[in-house]
Amino acid sequence: MITIVYIPCGSREEAEKISETLVKERLAACANIFESSSVYEWKGKIEKTGEFVIFAKTTDKKFAKVRSMVEGMHSYKLPAIIKIKAEANEAYLRWVEDQTKK
Repeated sequence: MITIVYIPCGSREEAEKISETLVKERLAACANIFESSSVYEWKGKIEKTGEFVIFAKTTDKKFAKVRSMVEGMHSYKLPAIIKIKAEANEAYLRWVEDQTKK
């Protein structure tokens, strides 16, 4: 099993900075960034915004450190840092594990 961490960001620059830091610190093997649109209620008002979503691939044991790092870097008052457990082919799983070892 691998862990995918879903992290929406307010700008491409922020998403890239967080992604690069996670990979450099070996907390994630890689990260994909997708442009998206969000609709949500905030303080009683419906908001529609553009976002850049990170899908960072890591291991379950690294999730707490990923969450802590993202919380410290993220510009949102309430960032979404969502852990998704996923199955992967064995070769990819080994690569993710190797890339996240220190």
